[in-house]
Amino acid sequence: MQRSSGILMPIFSLPSPYGIGTIGKAAYDFIDFLSDAGQAWWQILPVGPTSVGNSPYQSPSAYAGNPYFIDLDLLIADNLLTEKEVTDFEWGTDPAKVDYNCLYNSRLDLLKKAVQRGWDRDRELVKNFEEENRHWLPDYALYMSLKRHFSMLSWPDWPEEDIRMHREEAVERYRSLLQEEIRVFTYLQFLFFQQWKALREYADKKRIRILGDMALYVGLDSADVWASPENFRLDEKHIPTDVAGVPPDYFCEEGQLWGNPLYDYEYMKKDGFGWWIRRIGGAEKLYDALRIDHFRGLESYWAVPQGEKTAVNGRWMKGPGMELLGMLQGWFHNMQFIAEDLGILTPDVERFREESGLPGMKVLEFAFSTGESSSYLPHAHVQNCVCYVGTHDNDTILGWKKHEPTDNLMKAIEYLGLNDREGFVWGMLRGGMSSVADLFIAQMQDYLELDEDARINIPGTMYGNWEWRMLPGQNSRKLAERICKMTELYNRKCL
Repeated sequence: MQRSSGILMPIFSLPSPYGIGTIGKAAYDFIDFLSDAGQAWWQILPVGPTSVGNSPYQSPSAYAGNPYFIDLDLLIADNLLTEKEVTDFEWGTDPAKVDYNCLYNSRLDLLKKAVQRGWDRDRELVKNFEEENRHWLPDYALYMSLKRHFSMLSWPDWPEEDIRMHREEAVERYRSLLQEEIRVFTYLQFLFFQQWKALREYADKKRIRILGDMALYVGLDSADVWASPENFRLDEKHIPTDVAGVPPDYFCEEGQLWGNPLYDYEYMKKDGFGWWIRRIGGAEKLYDALRIDHFRGLESYWAVPQGEKTAVNGRWMKGPGMELLGMLQGWFHNMQFIAEDLGILTPDVERFREESGLPGMKVLEFAFSTGESSSYLPHAHVQNCVCYVGTHDNDTILGWKKHEPTDNLMKAIEYLGLNDREGFVWGMLRGGMSSVADLFIAQMQDYLELDEDARINIPGTMYGNWEWRMLPGQNSRKLAERICKMTELYNRKCL
């Protein structure tokens, strides 16, 4: 990886008059901003549809794009919607926050109008799109239609056993019964990927690469588990026998119980991990590089028996390791993978990452609270890593400054030479930018010097996350020039 830098900015955080960021003009403008700022990377969060809690890491599909990200102005320009139809809807009252309830109650009804006008017009294009994505799109469109048919219940709670168990006769019956609804979800994916392809081509012209993010596990409430239960550790009724989590540690005495179904790696081996090849193939259509969340789970993972209330009574189980990862690296040799290797790691996990050759992560906000020999301190960084000031799971720099113990702040001030003239935030950014790490990433909120109200996510909490939005004009030319000057100073501007 060439020495470079980038900015972490979720799609939903882009400015827009329609309640949430989209892949329309504001996304193109942000690419221009990145280019003017001398950046090489735009890191985003997963772009799949969201469900309860609005987390992009719990999606009903490992492949689909979020219909909320379809740009409405582009649909107006394409004669699929009218300006009046778009402005007649209420999109929320706070331009700095996403109002997901408002979107849930309005967006699909509006987008259905675009489906009604575009389906016949684009029939051949949609047919080709369906064929190219036949391994996931029909199941996803049916799944989302079934969820609406069954009052948005998760599939394990559907009242009809045959469709709950994905039996062929029931699947075909519901494909016929729900064909109009299936059209909606099919066409919306066509629109999303059509708009995404154009955006990515623009980014490529501006020499901006997109760094995506992939949760290791998929959600139970997903088309992936419902349609392909054989790939997961489920019982005869398709209920998970064990679920994912992490064990108790210094930060959480009960561990973390995530509840995702675990993979049946022995079954997956039978066809050479075809499920994973298809999944990464889907990611390759979206991103130039991919951060693997909970990377350590590929080496060994914490399995918690179904029904447990905490993660305490889990057990470590061996993952596929290089057998899977090496195969993916060979198959997708143009895809740069990044290992999210944060937390307490065992020597086996560290050896696994070293063997893989993947760059790991160093978080500057962690550097001053883990002892004098912390590997997160810039002098301990290696080239083959990605340095972050903070990730989407961390507070903004100003929020961190407000809540971090005084002793840790004093260490940061002394270590980085923080001063009033430069400012605390820009001094922290300089500390990361000057690292030997090949890639440096900072959150957009930090370049904007925003406080904890702009935090993206607080891990372990269900509500109030994934809401922050940048206001129009905040990504100014003056700010781009300041970022570019620092980028050039530390030799991160790619020519």
